[in-house]
Amino acid sequence: MKIDWDRRTCARRGHVTYAPDEAVLRDRLRAETGLGEAWRCLRCGDFALGDPHGSGPAVEAPLVPRGTVLRDLFVLRFLAVERAVRGVFIVLVAVAVWRFSNSQDAVRRLFDEYLDVFRPVFRHFHYDLDHSPVVGTIQKTFGYRHSTLLLVAALLLAYALVEIVEAVGLWYARRWAEYLTVVATAAFLPLEVYELTEHLSWLKVATLVLNILAVLYIALTKRLFGLRGGRRAFEAERQSASLLEVEESAGVLV
Repeated sequence: MKIDWDRRTCARRGHVTYAPDEAVLRDRLRAETGLGEAWRCLRCGDFALGDPHGSGPAVEAPLVPRGTVLRDLFVLRFLAVERAVRGVFIVLVAVAVWRFSNSQDAVRRLFDEYLDVFRPVFRHFHYDLDHSPVVGTIQKTFGYRHSTLLLVAALLLAYALVEIVEAVGLWYARRWAEYLTVVATAAFLPLEVYELTEHLSWLKVATLVLNILAVLYIALTKRLFGLRGGRRAFEAERQSASLLEVEESAGVLV
C-alpha cells in the first residue's frame, strides 16, 4: 500500500496555508464555504477552514516539505534515532571502562571470587570456565594498564560524540550532517567487514547492511560529492520547489 506522506504529515502536524498577493493565485487557493473561509494546504492540497497562516508574494511562499521530500526526512530521522541510541550506548560503555580503570584490582578479586563459585556449577553441565573464550577475554582486560584503559574510554567518548552530533544534524536534515554521516559511516565499513571475518553474527551482518544502505541512500538522494549533479542540482531542485509551491497547489501550469 502506497503511503500518502502529505496527508500523513498534515494529520500529525496540521495544514499549512498561504495567501499569495497575486489575485489569480489567491482566488484559486481560496474558497468560501458554509462554515466560512477556507484555504488550500500547501502540503496536501486539501482545503482547511480558517485564516491563512501567512501571506505575501507567491515566490516567498514557505517551502513545505512534501511527497518524496517527506519520505526522505522520515528516513533521515530514523537514522538519527539509530545514531542517538548507539551514541548513548557507547557513552555508557566508555563510563564503564573509565570506572573499571579506577578499580581494576577490586573488580579482578570480585571476578575471581564469583568464578570460584560458578566453576563447579558449570562443570556439572560439562562446561569448562577456565577455557572459556569469554572468561579469557575478561581476564586479559585485567592486564591492561590504567593509561591504556583511559585512552580507550576517551576514544569511545569521542566516537559517541560523533554519533550524537550526526543524530542531531540528521534530525534537522542539515547538509553538513549528511556529509558527516556518509564519511564517518564509510570509514568504519572496512572494520565491520573485518569483524565479520573474525566472527559471523546476524547482528553484525544487519549492522553492516544498514550502514551500506545508509551511505548509498544519503549520498544519492542528497546528491553529495557531486553525484547526480551535486550541490548545484540539489539547490536548484529545492529552489524550484519553493517557487512552484503555490502554483502546484493552485493547479497552475508554468
